Amino acid sequence: MWMDLCKGRGGQEGRDKQSLGLKRLVYYILKQFKMIKVMAAFCVLALFGLSNADIHARKLYNLVKEKHSRDSPGYDPWSVLDDTTDEDSPVHIGAQEGLAQLDKILTLPGQPAGVDFDQYSGYVTVDPKAGRALFYYFVESPTDSSTKPLVLWLNGGPGCSSMFGAMGELGPFRINSDAKTLFRNSYAWSNVANMLFLESPAGVGFSYSNTTSDYDHPGDKKTADDAYTFIINWLERFPQYKTHDFYIAGESYAGHYVPQLAYTILRKNKNTKQTVINIKGIAIGNAWIDDETCMKGMYDYWWSHAINSDATHDAIFKYCNFVNDSSTGMCHDSTSKAWDEMGEVNVYNIYAPICLNHEQRNTSATGSIDFFDPCWQDILVSYLNDSAVQEAFHARPTSWDICREYISIWNDSAVSILPIIKYLIDNGQRLWVFRQGGDTDARVPITSSRYAINTLNLLIETAWRPWYLNEEVGGYLEAYKGLLLITVRGAGHSVPSFQPRRALALFTSFLGGIVPHHYKM
Repeated sequence: MWMDLCKGRGGQEGRDKQSLGLKRLVYYILKQFKMIKVMAAFCVLALFGLSNADIHARKLYNLVKEKHSRDSPGYDPWSVLDDTTDEDSPVHIGAQEGLAQLDKILTLPGQPAGVDFDQYSGYVTVDPKAGRALFYYFVESPTDSSTKPLVLWLNGGPGCSSMFGAMGELGPFRINSDAKTLFRNSYAWSNVANMLFLESPAGVGFSYSNTTSDYDHPGDKKTADDAYTFIINWLERFPQYKTHDFYIAGESYAGHYVPQLAYTILRKNKNTKQTVINIKGIAIGNAWIDDETCMKGMYDYWWSHAINSDATHDAIFKYCNFVNDSSTGMCHDSTSKAWDEMGEVNVYNIYAPICLNHEQRNTSATGSIDFFDPCWQDILVSYLNDSAVQEAFHARPTSWDICREYISIWNDSAVSILPIIKYLIDNGQRLWVFRQGGDTDARVPITSSRYAINTLNLLIETAWRPWYLNEEVGGYLEAYKGLLLITVRGAGHSVPSFQPRRALALFTSFLGGIVPHHYKM
């Protein structure tokens, strides 16, 4: 995709009934604007939550037009990697003394008893002139936090909040159906690491800027630069973590964010005028990393999982050009037919239920980490818009949503992240690129990842095989020199939401630098 699969309100990654209307509206727009490259546009459907068809359709048109109307062969600031040292570009570092204690969360509304870890949240200014500040939520591990690694988590979008990951995937709490109380996540990643969740770029979630143009022209590079500035300042606020092993993890369009930030850190680490970040590895789940393989892999997955007919699949691969976007009207007709054939299923987990009637949910039910609530995103939005909750998080009063509507035009988006991934593998910084993917995700499916990785021509060190958790097959993996491709059986796009135990097992293996085989938890 090129964009994450931003989680919209209702249903996994967006209200499913509205998604069909958005698809049809997008088809109409594409017919009206024939200069837009059709194939890229359909992949871009993954970028946004589908909560408002008109707004997102306009966004789609603007994003595709922006990306494909640059000077030939296309604008891509990441196409040529610059390995020079930024000797004269130390970032802004603000006064941080005493702010950590002010950021400490006393208790969250509805928090269960017996919480045995510290939590912090607040803002870090990344550009004082613009008044741009990013919101974070930090969870220390309940045990041995002083020795465990520090992990930055990023959701994608672009334009989607990492509080989605914190409260609905891998954080210490989940929200009960009453949207007022919390229950513990037994498989929180903070069990094995200190977890730092960042809402980025400005305009996402509680993050903000006092300069409105920041909302008009975000992009990959600006997001990476701001995230780097955030980390440098955050480490000044929490200096005890400067020497900890540091990892970056994320999902979906964070397949851009995470490698780009790692690349930025490695370059900036050469500047000895500021803190050297002790980066050790990155993990990306169901990640959008390459436009061509995204599109090809997605349609192959749909056909192989009985979503599309033989005739439609054959037509797509006859009329569509996945390499340079020089596709025809016949390509548009074929891809439109593919979406129609899918029907109203959750494209982010084709076997999961969809949210049909959020208002009739049982609000007295107690949540279970082993039960997937298809309407949980509405519950999340309700909880985080409670004024008492926002006050407890030290957030400014905000109309919080999973994805921000005013992230209007994404200024730059790399056609492929594969050159950066290859750079990270070849860099010799002991970076382990880890690809975790649910096998029921039809938006950024495992086929797309396999096609992308195959283009790198990496040496296979461990041939394709199953891995096990508690004597059951947890998924499958193939280990390459510098990279691990691994699937999670029964998981959708947001792996920890659907398979939290298996996700934690893999995350633990990742931090230990081991290829999982038989694991007990």
